[in-house]
This record gives sequence, C-alpha cells and structure tokens, in this order.
Amino acid sequence: MKSPRTAKIAVVGAGNLLLKDEGVGVHTIRALERLVPAQESIQIVDGGTSPDILGFLSPPDKLVIVDAARGGGKPGTIYRFGPEEMSQGRNATSLHEFNLGTALKTMKYMGVEPGQVVIIGIEPEEIGWGLELSATLKREMPRIIEVVLKEIGLGHVETGGER
Repeated sequence: MKSPRTAKIAVVGAGNLLLKDEGVGVHTIRALERLVPAQESIQIVDGGTSPDILGFLSPPDKLVIVDAARGGGKPGTIYRFGPEEMSQGRNATSLHEFNLGTALKTMKYMGVEPGQVVIIGIEPEEIGWGLELSATLKREMPRIIEVVLKEIGLGHVETGGER
C-alpha cells in the first residue's frame, strides 16, 4: 500500500465486520483491493470502525468514504452526498460511532483538508451479529463497486456484476 502522503484519491471503507451489513464499507474495500491494480495515485484503505482520516497529513485531492448509512430507502440503496449534507442531518446517518463530521472539521482546522469529500452510503438490510452481508447487499455488491469505481474514475474495471 502506498503512503497517504502521495495519494491523489483515497477510498476509505468504514464499518464493523461483526455486524453484517454494518461492515459493507469494509467488504467493498476488500473487493476493490482485488480489482484495482496498485497505482501511485489511488490508495484503498480498510478503515474499520474508526477510520483515521486524520492520518492524511498531506490530504488527497479526493477522499471517498464508503459506509453503511440509513436514509430511509430500500436495502441496497446507494446514497452519494458530501459532509455538509451529513452535518445537517439530511439524507443519511452513519450507523456506528465514527464521527466523520468531527474528523473533517479537525482536518480543516489543521489545514490538511482533502480537495473533495464524497460519501457513498449504503442502506443496510440486516444489522446484527454475523460476518456476512445480507443476501440483498451481497446481490448489490457489484453495483456498489461500480459506483465507487466511477467515483474514482475507473468505471471500466470488470466487476463480475450484471450489466
């Protein structure tokens, strides 16, 4: 994995793998690690339940965060929003304790703010003890991966999903 100091784009997957769909961000990152060839300009980060985005001492031009998010849609619904929408309580709410808004404000205060922040939120179906995603999110994973790949400018990578 390359240093966060040189990444132009960083993709961080957040979530708890022990709680089924709550771990969708990490499941997405693991799939992306198999699909996206190592390259200097893109860093893929398994952030777990406490993604340390403050670790980007020289922030990327674009920070994409993938996480479970409740927005009132059907399970598997994909939301795309910015941190300003999250802080206003609109569109979606993260399901774990990671406070992205505070981390982004701290980065801004420190003068190490990413150029652009995009949050890809995935509506969960099942939150409970278990290591695997629900059947719905497993089925939607190729579409989730495609959305993230398009967000980072790699929309042409074969995901194995239906077209």
